[in-house]
Amino acid sequence: MKPVRLALLGCGTVGAEVVRLLHEQADDLTARIGAPIEIAGIAVRRLARDRGQLPVDPALFTTDALGLVKRDDVDVVVEVVGGIEPARTWLVEALRAGKSVVTANKALLAEDGGTLHDAATEGGADLYYEAAVAGAIPLLRPLRESLHGDKITRVTGIVNGTTNYILSSMDASGASFTEALEEATALGYAEADPTADIDGFDAAAKAAILASLAFHSRVGAADVHREGITEVSAADVASAKAMGCTIKLLCIASRVSGLSGDSVSVRVHPAMIPRTHPLASVGDAFNAVFVEAEAAGQLMFYGRGAGGAPTASAVLGDIVAVGRNRLAGVRSASESSYADLPVRPMGEVVTRYHISLDVADRAGVLAAVAGVFAKHDVSIATVRQSGRGDDAILVIVTHGAPDAALAATVRELQALDIVRSIASVLRVEGATT
Repeated sequence: MKPVRLALLGCGTVGAEVVRLLHEQADDLTARIGAPIEIAGIAVRRLARDRGQLPVDPALFTTDALGLVKRDDVDVVVEVVGGIEPARTWLVEALRAGKSVVTANKALLAEDGGTLHDAATEGGADLYYEAAVAGAIPLLRPLRESLHGDKITRVTGIVNGTTNYILSSMDASGASFTEALEEATALGYAEADPTADIDGFDAAAKAAILASLAFHSRVGAADVHREGITEVSAADVASAKAMGCTIKLLCIASRVSGLSGDSVSVRVHPAMIPRTHPLASVGDAFNAVFVEAEAAGQLMFYGRGAGGAPTASAVLGDIVAVGRNRLAGVRSASESSYADLPVRPMGEVVTRYHISLDVADRAGVLAAVAGVFAKHDVSIATVRQSGRGDDAILVIVTHGAPDAALAATVRELQALDIVRSIASVLRVEGATT
């Protein structure tokens, strides 16, 4: 049997796990593919780095990634380096040359996935990226294949383990954001620089990929409305509990119908959700994605969304798929972007707000506040006040309204002399009491 020759770009946490699993499961992988897998080379930044006892010939390591990709004896290129460049150059070169590509690079797919798909079509090559979203959870292929005959209406997910750990910790212990972040960092759930996670960049890239697959349209990271969790306070978490809710950083992609046709809304932001919602019980650093489709109904995908071994598991699944295709002389279905739905601006998306106002405790305050909501045609669902005098806090939950109207309401409330400050503004998803 002629082996499937593989070039591995990157040998960090995920790459090392890929090498280990290829070695440990060699016989099973050969049986599943129909041919053995051989590592043709491993591209790394530094040859001298200590990589422990990896079961691989040290002579396979090289710093010339592009040279490795261009080799005639390479059938499949696996990229686990990340970033936009030089990864884009490597993968476009491979795809145009007809070499199958397996990548975990969510940032590149969200930033310029169209270029990769175009190169795959040009070269007649496979492009697989299950590991780019939610680690080992089998999610992208069901969207790409299993639900291809259905009409997906909404995808709601917790797709970042770091932020989910932080918010879960705040909910369980009453800790502040800073305290929960320090705990996550000490346990290895948060990077030394957690910006990509806590500011929502990581989740936004994944949201773009999910929306592209779910709605057959090219959606990029720039199309995603993004907010992080740094402003979520212990008081917000306590207020959510009082409503029977918890706070999660959600990625939400939905198909929106309008007079001018359908469009797509894609957003990432913290939101209150009822504790009865399936995503509310997802704790620790786990990921979960809730998919709603017209025929299939509601589906939930749950598991570990990050880490070397879970991500490597998804990479190996893709390697098996592309290996089988190469032996059969076929390729997977090409990108499906026929719908080409426009992305709806965030201001036009109907959302609900939970607003905490530090107000003066005197007659007429509630009427003045309600008047601002009425002016912007925002309906109030519930109002409650806690404290008196200097400690008076007014908590308002709205009905659904265009996000721009809600934002304008908040801006005008800030200008009222009876409002000392706006303690917090959070969106609310799902039915609440």
